[in-house]
Amino acid sequence: MYFGHYALATAVKAKKPELPVMPIFLATGAIDIVNGINIMLGISKVDPNLETKPYLYFDLTQIDWDHSLLMGIVWSLVAGGLAYFFYRKDNTTGLSTTLVAFSHWLLDVPVHNADLALYPGSSLKFGWGLWRVMGEYAWHLEVIFSLILLIYAYQTSKKRGETIWPQILFMGLLMCNISPWLSPMKMVASLPEPYTHLLHGFLVSLGFILPAFIFKWLYQQTGKPIKTI
Repeated sequence: MYFGHYALATAVKAKKPELPVMPIFLATGAIDIVNGINIMLGISKVDPNLETKPYLYFDLTQIDWDHSLLMGIVWSLVAGGLAYFFYRKDNTTGLSTTLVAFSHWLLDVPVHNADLALYPGSSLKFGWGLWRVMGEYAWHLEVIFSLILLIYAYQTSKKRGETIWPQILFMGLLMCNISPWLSPMKMVASLPEPYTHLLHGFLVSLGFILPAFIFKWLYQQTGKPIKTI
Protein backbone atom coordinates (compact mmCIF):
# COMPACT_ATOMS: atom_id res chain seq x y z
CA MET A 1 0.00 0.00 0.00
CA TYR A 2 1.18 3.51 -0.76
CA PHE A 3 -1.30 6.38 -1.08
CA GLY A 4 -3.68 4.59 1.29
CA HIS A 5 -1.26 5.40 4.11
CA TYR A 6 -1.53 9.10 3.28
CA ALA A 7 -5.31 8.84 3.16
CA LEU A 8 -5.27 7.54 6.72
CA ALA A 9 -2.94 10.35 7.83
CA THR A 10 -5.31 12.88 6.23
CA ALA A 11 -8.24 11.38 8.14
CA VAL A 12 -6.29 11.49 11.41
CA LYS A 13 -5.35 15.11 10.80
CA ALA A 14 -9.02 15.96 10.14
CA LYS A 15 -10.10 14.24 13.34
CA LYS A 16 -7.32 15.83 15.41
CA PRO A 17 -6.51 19.18 13.73
CA GLU A 18 -4.29 20.18 16.64
CA LEU A 19 -1.75 17.51 15.68
CA PRO A 20 1.33 18.79 13.84
CA VAL A 21 1.50 17.79 10.19
CA MET A 22 5.06 16.59 9.82
CA PRO A 23 5.24 13.82 12.43
CA ILE A 24 1.89 12.37 11.33
CA PHE A 25 2.62 12.44 7.60
CA LEU A 26 6.20 11.21 8.03
CA ALA A 27 5.12 8.54 10.51
CA THR A 28 2.57 7.09 8.11
CA GLY A 29 5.49 6.04 5.91
CA ALA A 30 8.21 5.62 8.56
CA ILE A 31 8.48 1.86 8.04
CA ASP A 32 8.91 2.30 4.29
CA ILE A 33 11.41 5.13 4.76
CA VAL A 34 13.53 2.69 6.76
CA ASN A 35 12.85 0.02 4.14
CA GLY A 36 14.22 2.21 1.36
CA ILE A 37 17.37 2.93 3.35
CA ASN A 38 17.79 -0.76 4.17
CA ILE A 39 17.45 -1.69 0.49
CA MET A 40 20.16 0.78 -0.50
CA LEU A 41 22.42 -0.59 2.26
CA GLY A 42 21.75 -4.20 1.26
CA ILE A 43 20.06 -5.04 4.57
CA SER A 44 16.71 -5.66 2.91
CA LYS A 45 16.47 -7.45 -0.43
CA VAL A 46 14.10 -6.91 -3.34
CA ASP A 47 14.23 -8.57 -6.75
CA PRO A 48 12.97 -7.04 -10.01
CA ASN A 49 9.94 -8.85 -11.39
CA LEU A 50 7.80 -7.15 -14.03
CA GLU A 51 4.98 -9.58 -13.26
CA THR A 52 4.61 -8.37 -9.65
CA LYS A 53 1.38 -6.38 -9.47
CA PRO A 54 -0.26 -3.98 -9.07
CA TYR A 55 2.48 -1.32 -9.15
CA LEU A 56 5.46 -2.93 -7.37
CA TYR A 57 7.38 -4.66 -10.18
CA PHE A 58 9.67 -6.00 -7.45
CA ASP A 59 9.42 -9.09 -5.24
CA LEU A 60 9.94 -8.15 -1.59
CA THR A 61 12.31 -11.02 -0.95
CA GLN A 62 13.58 -10.14 2.52
CA ILE A 63 12.26 -7.11 4.39
CA ASP A 64 12.38 -8.42 7.95
CA TRP A 65 14.42 -5.56 9.41
CA ASP A 66 11.77 -2.98 8.59
CA HIS A 67 8.51 -4.82 7.89
CA SER A 68 8.47 -7.66 10.43
CA LEU A 69 5.93 -7.24 13.21
CA LEU A 70 8.65 -6.78 15.82
CA MET A 71 10.54 -4.17 13.81
CA GLY A 72 7.30 -2.46 12.84
CA ILE A 73 6.66 -1.94 16.54
CA VAL A 74 10.25 -0.80 17.11
CA TRP A 75 10.24 1.77 14.27
CA SER A 76 6.80 3.01 15.34
CA LEU A 77 8.08 3.61 18.86
CA VAL A 78 11.14 5.38 17.44
CA ALA A 79 8.89 7.63 15.34
CA GLY A 80 6.69 8.39 18.34
CA GLY A 81 9.70 9.05 20.54
CA LEU A 82 11.18 11.49 18.05
CA ALA A 83 7.86 13.29 17.69
CA TYR A 84 7.54 13.51 21.47
CA PHE A 85 11.07 14.92 21.77
CA PHE A 86 10.87 17.46 18.94
CA TYR A 87 7.33 18.63 19.66
CA ARG A 88 7.71 19.95 23.20
CA LYS A 89 7.31 16.58 24.91
CA ASP A 90 3.63 16.46 24.00
CA ASN A 91 2.13 13.09 24.95
CA THR A 92 -0.73 13.31 22.46
CA THR A 93 1.62 14.00 19.55
CA GLY A 94 3.97 11.22 20.62
CA LEU A 95 1.23 8.62 21.04
CA SER A 96 -0.62 9.63 17.87
CA THR A 97 2.59 9.47 15.86
CA THR A 98 3.35 6.00 17.23
CA LEU A 99 -0.12 4.71 16.35
CA VAL A 100 -0.08 6.22 12.87
CA ALA A 101 3.36 4.72 12.24
CA PHE A 102 2.20 1.27 13.31
CA SER A 103 -0.96 1.60 11.20
CA HIS A 104 1.40 1.26 8.23
CA TRP A 105 2.16 -2.34 9.18
CA LEU A 106 -1.49 -3.13 9.87
CA LEU A 107 -2.59 -1.73 6.50
CA ASP A 108 0.15 -3.69 4.75
CA VAL A 109 -1.08 -7.04 6.07
CA PRO A 110 -4.06 -7.41 3.69
CA VAL A 111 -2.08 -6.59 0.53
CA HIS A 112 1.41 -8.01 1.11
CA ASN A 113 2.23 -11.43 -0.28
CA ALA A 114 3.14 -13.29 2.95
CA ASP A 115 6.44 -11.43 3.34
CA LEU A 116 5.82 -9.79 6.74
CA ALA A 117 7.75 -11.87 9.27
CA LEU A 118 6.97 -12.09 12.97
CA TYR A 119 10.54 -10.99 13.69
CA PRO A 120 13.76 -10.89 11.63
CA GLY A 121 14.52 -14.41 10.47
CA SER A 122 11.18 -15.86 11.55
CA SER A 123 9.57 -18.45 9.29
CA LEU A 124 6.13 -17.22 10.37
CA LYS A 125 4.95 -14.72 7.76
CA PHE A 126 1.92 -12.44 7.60
CA GLY A 127 0.22 -11.05 4.51
CA TRP A 128 -3.11 -12.00 2.93
CA GLY A 129 -1.75 -11.57 -0.60
CA LEU A 130 -4.35 -9.27 -2.17
CA TRP A 131 -1.63 -7.91 -4.45
CA ARG A 132 -1.08 -11.41 -5.82
CA VAL A 133 -4.73 -12.44 -5.88
CA MET A 134 -6.22 -9.25 -7.31
CA GLY A 135 -3.35 -8.02 -9.45
CA GLU A 136 -4.07 -4.58 -10.91
CA TYR A 137 -7.47 -4.55 -9.19
CA ALA A 138 -5.67 -4.24 -5.86
CA TRP A 139 -4.88 -0.68 -6.94
CA HIS A 140 -8.61 -0.05 -7.45
CA LEU A 141 -9.28 -1.43 -3.98
CA GLU A 142 -6.71 0.93 -2.48
CA VAL A 143 -8.34 3.83 -4.35
CA ILE A 144 -11.75 2.95 -2.88
CA PHE A 145 -10.26 2.62 0.61
CA SER A 146 -8.54 5.99 0.23
CA LEU A 147 -11.64 7.75 -1.12
CA ILE A 148 -13.67 6.64 1.90
CA LEU A 149 -11.07 8.13 4.24
CA LEU A 150 -10.76 11.30 2.16
CA ILE A 151 -14.53 11.84 2.12
CA TYR A 152 -14.49 11.54 5.91
CA ALA A 153 -11.55 13.95 6.14
CA TYR A 154 -13.23 16.47 3.82
CA GLN A 155 -16.56 16.43 5.65
CA THR A 156 -14.91 16.61 9.07
CA SER A 157 -12.70 19.53 8.02
CA LYS A 158 -15.58 21.34 6.35
CA LYS A 159 -17.59 21.35 9.59
CA ARG A 160 -15.02 23.63 11.18
CA GLY A 161 -14.69 25.85 8.12
CA GLU A 162 -11.50 24.35 6.69
CA THR A 163 -11.13 23.26 3.09
CA ILE A 164 -8.72 20.49 2.18
CA TRP A 165 -9.42 20.30 -1.56
CA PRO A 166 -5.73 20.92 -2.42
CA GLN A 167 -4.72 17.98 -0.22
CA ILE A 168 -7.33 15.78 -1.89
CA LEU A 169 -6.16 16.82 -5.36
CA PHE A 170 -2.58 16.02 -4.38
CA MET A 171 -3.75 12.63 -3.16
CA GLY A 172 -5.27 12.11 -6.60
CA LEU A 173 -1.88 12.86 -8.13
CA LEU A 174 -0.26 10.26 -5.88
CA MET A 175 -2.90 7.71 -6.88
CA CYS A 176 -2.21 8.28 -10.58
CA ASN A 177 1.57 8.33 -10.18
CA ILE A 178 1.67 4.93 -8.48
CA SER A 179 -0.99 3.35 -10.70
CA PRO A 180 -0.26 0.11 -12.58
CA TRP A 181 0.16 2.16 -15.75
CA LEU A 182 2.38 5.01 -14.53
CA SER A 183 4.37 3.49 -11.67
CA PRO A 184 8.04 4.53 -11.99
CA MET A 185 9.03 1.19 -10.45
CA LYS A 186 8.43 -0.54 -13.78
CA MET A 187 11.25 1.47 -15.35
CA VAL A 188 13.45 0.98 -12.29
CA ALA A 189 12.93 -2.80 -12.42
CA SER A 190 14.32 -2.81 -15.96
CA LEU A 191 17.66 -1.29 -14.97
CA PRO A 192 20.81 -3.36 -14.39
CA GLU A 193 22.26 -3.91 -10.95
CA PRO A 194 23.34 -2.19 -8.78
CA TYR A 195 21.28 0.71 -10.13
CA THR A 196 17.96 -1.08 -9.88
CA HIS A 197 18.05 -1.75 -6.15
CA LEU A 198 19.77 1.56 -5.31
CA LEU A 199 17.21 3.60 -7.22
CA HIS A 200 14.35 1.46 -5.92
CA GLY A 201 15.40 2.06 -2.32
CA PHE A 202 15.95 5.78 -2.96
CA LEU A 203 12.50 6.21 -4.52
CA VAL A 204 10.79 4.25 -1.74
CA SER A 205 12.26 6.54 0.94
CA LEU A 206 11.79 9.70 -1.12
CA GLY A 207 8.22 8.68 -1.88
CA PHE A 208 7.39 8.89 1.81
CA ILE A 209 9.49 11.95 2.67
CA LEU A 210 8.81 14.47 -0.09
CA PRO A 211 4.98 14.21 0.07
CA ALA A 212 5.08 14.91 3.81
CA PHE A 213 6.70 18.28 3.13
CA ILE A 214 4.16 19.00 0.40
CA PHE A 215 1.28 18.14 2.74
CA LYS A 216 2.77 20.43 5.39
CA TRP A 217 2.86 23.30 2.89
CA LEU A 218 -0.70 22.59 1.75
CA TYR A 219 -2.02 22.60 5.31
CA GLN A 220 -0.23 25.86 5.97
CA GLN A 221 -2.03 27.37 2.97
CA THR A 222 -5.51 25.98 3.61
CA GLY A 223 -5.85 25.30 7.31
CA LYS A 224 -6.48 27.56 10.23
CA PRO A 225 -3.26 28.73 11.90
CA ILE A 226 -2.07 26.01 14.25
CA LYS A 227 1.10 26.81 16.17
CA THR A 228 2.29 23.20 16.29
CA ILE A 229 2.57 22.81 12.50
